[in-house]
Amino acid sequence: MDFDFNLILVPLTLGLGLVWLLDKLTLKQRKTRGRGKESMLVRWAYDFFPVLAVVLVVRSFLIEPFNIPSSSMVPTLYTGDFIAVNKYAYGVRLPLSYNKVLGSGSPQHGDVAVFRYPDNPSIYYIKRVIGLPGDTVSYNDGLLTINDVPVDTQPVDFEADAELTAQLYPAGQIAPGQVLTEAEAAQAGQEEEAQAQYFQETQGDNQHLVRYVGATNSAQYAPFLQQASPEVVSSAGTQWRIQVPENQYFVMGDNRDRSADGRFWGFVPDDNLAGKAVYIWMHKPPGLNLPTFARNGAID
Repeated sequence: MDFDFNLILVPLTLGLGLVWLLDKLTLKQRKTRGRGKESMLVRWAYDFFPVLAVVLVVRSFLIEPFNIPSSSMVPTLYTGDFIAVNKYAYGVRLPLSYNKVLGSGSPQHGDVAVFRYPDNPSIYYIKRVIGLPGDTVSYNDGLLTINDVPVDTQPVDFEADAELTAQLYPAGQIAPGQVLTEAEAAQAGQEEEAQAQYFQETQGDNQHLVRYVGATNSAQYAPFLQQASPEVVSSAGTQWRIQVPENQYFVMGDNRDRSADGRFWGFVPDDNLAGKAVYIWMHKPPGLNLPTFARNGAID
């Protein structure tokens, strides 16, 4: 999710809206010349401005579609999922400036939130909210704790869809001189899935699955945790403890060992929140494949 469509939509809508208003007040080409005789720009303003204005309002303040580009939220979300994001769940914000004009809610434990990446606000990330402002979040050998209360975590038997597993690794260049074919990418996903363990976490009203991959523990390489929690270095990433500042949130991916999340780069400021992911409405496999709707449903 690395492109903000509002960068095109907002200027285009404002420009055509200005032309429409000028014609209404001063130019009056449509009234005096009749439809089909006005300039092309005026005709575009009348034809497209109302539609673009509706699209802008809906995308900015109500519901915005996003596409999932990575596997960091597996098994909740897979690469190729198209989701709907509730834009007013965490406050109504102006497009482009992102100033909050109406406080309509705030994230809760376990929400799946879309936000502008703190290190590069032009990119949108999606992760699960783990820590709220003022929370103490800790981890000890697989047990996640919030304010010294363990998160209810139960092992479950989960059989991932084979087609989705084949999409865990994208085909193409993964490093200079190193290219994965589609067959190699699918095999890598299958080999990783053979080691995967799934757990059901309950946080508040949210109940969801999380995924760990064998003995892999990416937290030991997380720069933010290494600075914020001395335990992470001495325990090779199996233990850490952080305090969430006011007006900020701590987030993690559900694919816990394959997610570049808050453990690596820190907290999400309230100003960066974009909305709450609420629904999967389509899935598009990579390549020349038709979209499917088998994964449609609410996001836990």
